[in-house]
Amino acid sequence: MLRAYDLVKWFGETPALRGVSFSVAAGETVAITGPSGSGKSTLLQCVAGIMTPDVGEVWYEETPVHALSETRRALLRREHFGVVFQFGQLLEELTAEENVALPLLLAGRAREEALTAARQWLARLDVADCARQRPGQMSAGQMQRVAVARALVTSPKVLFADEPTGALDSYEGALVLRILLSAARTHGTTVVLVTHDPRVAAHADREIAVRDGQLEAAMVRA
Repeated sequence: MLRAYDLVKWFGETPALRGVSFSVAAGETVAITGPSGSGKSTLLQCVAGIMTPDVGEVWYEETPVHALSETRRALLRREHFGVVFQFGQLLEELTAEENVALPLLLAGRAREEALTAARQWLARLDVADCARQRPGQMSAGQMQRVAVARALVTSPKVLFADEPTGALDSYEGALVLRILLSAARTHGTTVVLVTHDPRVAAHADREIAVRDGQLEAAMVRA
């Protein structure tokens, strides 16, 4: 489903990726691991079409993500991908249900239909009581579950998650991860997950270790 070939990315004179290649099968959960500064978040953002590699190719099914314009990549993410960041990145001026409904509204869905779908996802993620609250009224764990709901509300083919539990304590982190993976697997969603935590990586079908911008090792879970 996803294929990356010889990805190279520079930030100024600093190389972030040095020729990384890997693939992800449909329905698979893959954890990209490595220490801070290893290039794992850059790799995820290149594969998700958030940034473009300087060298190399990224393919989603038969679509050359690396060759698309910024507008086409944004449309691809809206229609096929879901993204969860470490700090959720919810819009402060919107309620939880409005944050979750936003991707559907941008896709042209009727407001009440979008809000109904948002409430259903908030209930699945056990934060239905936060529907009318704004981010400043919620705990970090609640905000991250709302962010997961927003990423899954469009039934994406692929869910990208960049350190989704990094800002949470161990209890909230384990809860968010369990809910995220359960919801994704129930809906047949492919998951690409970035983490530095081996306990989080242990939940994936396969682990890809990155160090100094290069693929260091890959491990398949039994």
